[in-house]
Amino acid sequence: YIGAKNAQDFVIDGLEKLEYRGYDSAGIAVNTGSEKFEIVKKVGRLKNLADELEKHPLKGTVAIGHTRWATHGIPSKINSHPHLNNKQTIAVVHNGIIENYNELKAKLLKNNYKLLSETDSEVIPNLIDLNNNGNILEAISKTLNELKGSYALGIISTELPDKIIIAKKNNPIVIGKGQNEFFIASDIPAIAKHTQDFYFLDDEQIAVISEVSISF
Repeated sequence: YIGAKNAQDFVIDGLEKLEYRGYDSAGIAVNTGSEKFEIVKKVGRLKNLADELEKHPLKGTVAIGHTRWATHGIPSKINSHPHLNNKQTIAVVHNGIIENYNELKAKLLKNNYKLLSETDSEVIPNLIDLNNNGNILEAISKTLNELKGSYALGIISTELPDKIIIAKKNNPIVIGKGQNEFFIASDIPAIAKHTQDFYFLDDEQIAVISEVSISF
């Protein structure tokens, strides 16, 4: 979610609509205006995450969330999304499988990055960081060219605090347009109650979304 309202509520609501797909953990990253993103992750049912956020809400108007079904690594808090770069300035949610994960992991380790999880997804925010020479969009584009496999990605960066960047290849992602707000999901049912105005990305396309606009 990106808009003027409290993002966490929309993200949790959307994830509830996708529970039918199966899940082993859930997490959310919110831009609360501090230097690093606030992240909450819980193993098990989405309700565990929702209960935690009820006790300790995250205030912010930009957020990404995810329910995970393990492909790499056991169900655990550390393996759940969103995943961060080492500096915690880039957060990523990922559906799909990165087939050249081992090769990319080796490259990151050689460049002194620490990988905390057993997931293929964690290489993505760290590769973006490695490729970043001051232009985060160029870094994302360069990173996507290195990924083999499938992905639907939601990315937030402290460099572009009022934007969400999304990209896809062989995995679905949909954008819903509201009144000065946008909703991003892997399936229409997650956001259908908020809008009937949808955009779909082509494979290997990137969209940059603000409160009021999308650029492809």
